[in-house]
Amino acid sequence: MNPSDQFQNERRVRLAAYGEDSKFNALSRDWLQASMQRKYVYNFDWMGRPIIQYPQDIMLVQELIMRVRPDVVIETGIAHGGSLVLSASMLALLDMSDAIAADTVMDPRQSKRRVIGIDIDIRDHNRAAIEAHPMASRIRMVQGSSIDPHVVNQVKALAAGAATVMVFLDSMHTHDHVLAELEAYGSMVTAGSYCVVFDTFVDDMPPGFFSDRPWDVGNNPKTAVRQWLAGHADFENDAEMQSKLMVTVAPEGFLRRQA
Repeated sequence: MNPSDQFQNERRVRLAAYGEDSKFNALSRDWLQASMQRKYVYNFDWMGRPIIQYPQDIMLVQELIMRVRPDVVIETGIAHGGSLVLSASMLALLDMSDAIAADTVMDPRQSKRRVIGIDIDIRDHNRAAIEAHPMASRIRMVQGSSIDPHVVNQVKALAAGAATVMVFLDSMHTHDHVLAELEAYGSMVTAGSYCVVFDTFVDDMPPGFFSDRPWDVGNNPKTAVRQWLAGHADFENDAEMQSKLMVTVAPEGFLRRQA
């Protein structure tokens, strides 16, 4: 076995062991709960914009984008725009790598790669900051409910012609809303790509943990994922992603569409 294959094989064995390590899993859940209570997730920026994600999940987003090489990333939930900027910057790196490989110069304004962000309330100051950002030429924003048929049709039109599409769901976290998002956007995910459903961790927290929110144990993204997967055999939970991170807001939420 060559050194590269040996390295990857050792990683696979290690990650499989993590999945079976009950103590490590319990420690990871406890740390996630303690950090959520302290609003740790609000501490980070990406290229100058607040990104409400854990560093571990940010790392895996970049890994998935580099692996899948999407033309379009669809994201529900915009907030301050950090996640849109993260995806856009990764798409810029893909274009850069393609240009280097082809020994050409690419104008980013002409790139086919783009991020489509949807939010029911894009606040004026956030919209202005996103539109002024260096990654703005790669970002399209749609205001409205992510499950409104009119909004879904707008997103489909913006994504038309894309050979490879990836989806991130991170808006309202109730069971019914996420299930409706999966029904609306799951079919847009191309074979071999991912639909990442964030905040499935809610089901692992104590009941009432989010006392000021409409989601809770039994009514959250994870319950929606489990119901949706039961009727969509072309998707599977990529459990290795959860084992790789250990601390993630998306356990069971890395849904890969099989080739």
